[in-house]
Amino acid sequence: MKISVVVPCFQAQSTLKELCERLEHSISEITPDFEIILVDDGSIDSTWEVISQIAIQNQQIQGIKLSRNFGQHNAITAGLCKSRGEWVVVMDCDLQDKPEEIINFYNKSQEGFHVVVGIRNARKDSFSKRVSSIVFYSLFQKLTGSKFDKRMGNFGIYSRIVIESILELKEQHRSFGLLAMWVGFSRTEINVNHDARPSGDSNYKFGQRASLALNSIVSHTNRLLHLSILLGLLIAGTAMILVALLIVRFLFFGITTEGWTSLIISIYFTSGISLAAVGLLGVYVGKVFNETKARPFYIIEKQI
Repeated sequence: MKISVVVPCFQAQSTLKELCERLEHSISEITPDFEIILVDDGSIDSTWEVISQIAIQNQQIQGIKLSRNFGQHNAITAGLCKSRGEWVVVMDCDLQDKPEEIINFYNKSQEGFHVVVGIRNARKDSFSKRVSSIVFYSLFQKLTGSKFDKRMGNFGIYSRIVIESILELKEQHRSFGLLAMWVGFSRTEINVNHDARPSGDSNYKFGQRASLALNSIVSHTNRLLHLSILLGLLIAGTAMILVALLIVRFLFFGITTEGWTSLIISIYFTSGISLAAVGLLGVYVGKVFNETKARPFYIIEKQI
């Protein structure tokens, strides 16, 4: 198998037929030896029925239906596990990623790159989605020391050794693009056109994006723990300064409220130390708890 295309799908009944037609047309210009893997991530519309119909009509298309919504990146993992291609394309199902760009990805990969990722020149997303993406990538870079273009997404082509390396990573929180960066290998970016959604709004709501961002940062760096310690020490240091000011006040002006000084000092000091300790223990315990359960990333209900 030359090329596999992995597409996580959620509430995508209106775009799948056009997506598959354009994928077939584009990839056929590279090779006739390809497969398209559509992963239904617990959709409640007719996405699975559409996938089943397309897969019955075309033997190069296979469908995977997950038992519930496990999240986009877990759905990508399900597709990667089933893929057989020497090269694997990962893309969204909403037609904002243009199938026609795959030819450019493949041609660039033949120059000796294991990973070729698209950089969206003019991102056609909502204002809130663009802003939240910029904030996340800025924070992620500062906290992890990573360097990458904020316009980068999952859309790209990846060699088989990269995919196998990603599948060896068994951590519960999955963020495909960040895992692909972590495993390394030669990579490059090319500019791609990013289309507006043909209909409807994104199913990736702000709360989901915020949760993904927090989990991604926590999974790839422990600097948040360092920041919580520093914040605790800062508060404790502020308490010490307050002690000095209150002593000066006592010596020169007297005490106006009995017991107020000792109460405020103890509250500030213990709050600072507690914040540092809880931040340090809480995040680690939470991550250890999730990892030790060792639950599967996804459960497959049906395949076609």
